[in-house]
Amino acid sequence: MERYQKTVLDNGIRVVTETIPTLESVSLGLWITTGSRDETPQENGISHFIEHLFFKGTDSRSAFDITRAIESVGGSINAFTGKEYTCIHAKVLQNDIALALDVVTDIFANSIFDPEELEREKMVVLQEVKMIEDTPEDLIHDLFNRFFWADNGLGFPVTGTQENILSFQQSQIKTFFRNHYTSGKVIVAVAGRMHHQQVVDLIASRLDRCQPSPSASSREEPQGGRNGIRVAHRELEQVHLCMGTRGIPHCHKLRFAGHTLNILLGGNMSSRLFQEIREKRGLTYSIFSFLNTYEDTGLFGVYAGTTKEEIQDVIELILRELRNVKEGKIREEELKVAKEYLKGGLILGQESSEGRMSRLAKNEMHWGRHVSLQEALEELEGVTQDDVGDVAREMLGSDTLCLTLLGTIEESELPWESLGL
Repeated sequence: MERYQKTVLDNGIRVVTETIPTLESVSLGLWITTGSRDETPQENGISHFIEHLFFKGTDSRSAFDITRAIESVGGSINAFTGKEYTCIHAKVLQNDIALALDVVTDIFANSIFDPEELEREKMVVLQEVKMIEDTPEDLIHDLFNRFFWADNGLGFPVTGTQENILSFQQSQIKTFFRNHYTSGKVIVAVAGRMHHQQVVDLIASRLDRCQPSPSASSREEPQGGRNGIRVAHRELEQVHLCMGTRGIPHCHKLRFAGHTLNILLGGNMSSRLFQEIREKRGLTYSIFSFLNTYEDTGLFGVYAGTTKEEIQDVIELILRELRNVKEGKIREEELKVAKEYLKGGLILGQESSEGRMSRLAKNEMHWGRHVSLQEALEELEGVTQDDVGDVAREMLGSDTLCLTLLGTIEESELPWESLGL
């Protein structure tokens, strides 16, 4: 029997499954390709707010009924919002898949967005925003994104702003939901011990009223990342920095080379930045690089937290390593280690039904097809030193970078006018 199967319903909803007979569990996710990137400045935070409201009551279930239905059979249910998608997900024993699908589809299709619940949930989301603002390691990334992407939706914080959250009303929520949570944007991914046709039948009967959007909408492609230096002043013991440049999209031909570069530069504890700046010099506790890929673009960057006295040394050491990889100074040994690390992550991700479900959905979202583990491993294995050098030059090809700093530091204390590579 084929483990992977796909069915497209009449209304455009895509159902992708992977049958794993050896498991007792099933993980399912209802993914919608709508996120903070699809908002206007006045709407920023509404996708994340809707995710919260999914759990606040439907035509037939109260907020308590929703969680009790899943937890009473030993399962779990939750949701999250990103820049390009929202996901409602659950994990249950295989005998309870019908219940889980019923609950997940109910909160997606039949949430009433009750005005009283809406007002109460504003306070919850505001606490989440304040929690991020109280965590410099998280806040610096929001500040960097706002500066780097300028007015594009990719620069919006997923949680939104306090002003926007307080302004949301039921009519605005319903309008945004009606326009952006349409059937053509829905992917239902299920992995575990189940039958594909059972899932299809359950989804078809519960989401038959979900219809495509009457008009096609497209995302605004960013014109380019902003260069320069921005300082956000705050009384902190450390100075937090985020430095980055334009990255690559999900489906770039050198995507595996890009992820390999990220790992060897700062993606784990044996990476260059971690070893050079933390282990050898003791200049920071936390430092890492990251590669965020999107539908049509990406972001490649580095985060570090250090003292005001050490900030110049840390930045110069980061720039040195960026120059080295841009110039193709990549050793075969570190390339091999980075590739093995990525391969291990891919394989280990297959050991849970949640990991497989997520991979099913993202492959469908990005590629429109199933990408087998073997195919991914072979492509990763084929990454060469030249490939990594090529993607480094593509991402680091500009003469300047964007740098955001958070802490007790003044612009006048920075002795450079640009971040040249």
